Amino acid sequence: MGSKEILDEALKLKAPERFAVIEGLIESLDRPDLELSDVWAREAEKRLQAYREGRLKAVAMEDVFKD
Repeated sequence: MGSKEILDEALKLKAPERFAVIEGLIESLDRPDLELSDVWAREAEKRLQAYREGRLKAVAMEDVFKD
């Protein structure tokens, strides 16, 4: 069954059932990439350590968002 047929069948469902299908599809696309999350966590730790050691200068949030 192709995507057109699946859509045609889904449109025959009652609204709450269509919502459940939509929610399931969105959740399937929004799964975190654990490897990428681990890379970002390590990078954040390295940056925090550099800041604490004075090797990284902080920029005020107001300055970041003023432009």
